[in-house]
Amino acid sequence: MTPPEPDYPRPVDPAELDFDRIRYEKAPPRATITLNRPEVLNAFDFRMLREIARACEDASWDDAVRVVVLTGTGRAFCVGADLKSWSADYLGKPAEYWKWFGAFKDMHDRLREVGKPTIARVNGIAVGGGNELQMACDLAVMVDDAFIRHVGPEHGSVPAGGATQWLPIMVGDRRAREILLLCDQIPAKQAEEWGLVNRAVPAAELDTVVDYWVERIAVKLPQTTRYTKQQLNWWRDLSWHDTVGHARDWLALSMLGDEAKDAVRRFVERD
Repeated sequence: MTPPEPDYPRPVDPAELDFDRIRYEKAPPRATITLNRPEVLNAFDFRMLREIARACEDASWDDAVRVVVLTGTGRAFCVGADLKSWSADYLGKPAEYWKWFGAFKDMHDRLREVGKPTIARVNGIAVGGGNELQMACDLAVMVDDAFIRHVGPEHGSVPAGGATQWLPIMVGDRRAREILLLCDQIPAKQAEEWGLVNRAVPAAELDTVVDYWVERIAVKLPQTTRYTKQQLNWWRDLSWHDTVGHARDWLALSMLGDEAKDAVRRFVERD
């Protein structure tokens, strides 16, 4: 049963939200959003995007929540969009893809504009949109035996859902081009050295770092912290808002082309 639309910006018990693709938990001062499709390495489909957005909205309304932690179930953090559902639902259907990308954009906006610091707890590999998801967070700690990779130019999707906008800001222009044009794996320690994540640590230390950050952030003044985050977001927001609408339309039309169709079908058939 779909929960009714709220009448007031008041947070609710996560159980009332009846999420299926994510787990949403609140233990103030933190809220935790866990991507929960381990059978597809936490690839996101339309419903997952909507659920993340709604969880972020609820967390933004909850004054007891001071930090939002984003993580994944299983051996992956997130590998981006679910290409199998793409092949069935969006290839050759630009109008449908345009709608899907609207949910993707809304999820990113809700996460970035949640009004409190966000921590990416990168428990495994982060590929494509999964890396864009961790880049949208304020801080990121990653297990040291995982990697980050972009594969859009191999799979028919321009990585313009955060990567083309934010990688040059985070790692510099040359490294951004290396990541996106070569599509090589970036090991966790290299990601740390390049500034793509704050820390790369053994799995046993992952929660120690997250707990420390939550503890340090939770004692800060919430209104001052919110506006500090807003000011820090200026460069990210500028690059995002100036390009993402164009990317949405271009990528939708690209679903008509043979290049995208053939690349996605090869990927699906390979699996």
